[in-house]
Amino acid sequence: MKKMITLAAVAVATQAAWAADDALYADFKAMMDASFQSKGIVDKYRMYQLDFQKACSQDKEPAKKVMAAIEAAQLKTIRPPADGKYFGNWKEGEKIAISGKGLTWTDKTPYDNGGGCYNCHQLSHHEIAYGTIGPSLLDYGKLRGNSNEVIKYTWGKINNAKAFNACSHMPRNADAEILTEQQIKHLMAYLFDPASPVNKK
Repeated sequence: MKKMITLAAVAVATQAAWAADDALYADFKAMMDASFQSKGIVDKYRMYQLDFQKACSQDKEPAKKVMAAIEAAQLKTIRPPADGKYFGNWKEGEKIAISGKGLTWTDKTPYDNGGGCYNCHQLSHHEIAYGTIGPSLLDYGKLRGNSNEVIKYTWGKINNAKAFNACSHMPRNADAEILTEQQIKHLMAYLFDPASPVNKK
């Protein structure tokens, strides 16, 4: 236990120092490159922080100007659905939302992973356990309606939440290749369809 606490403390201290010392981060990255290898669908690039992630890992939230620049850059990563259709099948969306599997080296493809949405959000009227890091999404479509503005905002938020809050804890589902466009369509249906457990008791 003592060793685990010590390693955790070192990791936190190292992370805080990276922003102030690029050489230290370069040494860390070289060590990781030498210690790990990509395998199957898992690429070790996911271990490395992007610039905007480093900015959000410091003790203080970045300045408003920095936040705005990050959000503007991330907004450019969001693309509307290729066929113009925002909705899939809510039943498939439910499976994705409650599944936390995927993106491991044993997976045969990157296309059958889950979103793990329940880890942070309350989603269904029938759930007995859910996360509270993110807001409750109960009655999402019922409360918000289905205007073009709401649909496009929700699409963007699922694709890349950093476009709306630079330091959001929500993953960049499309930009980081966590979910496919079709999976995001299914999640959209899960949030908006009146027959979905999100909107129906």
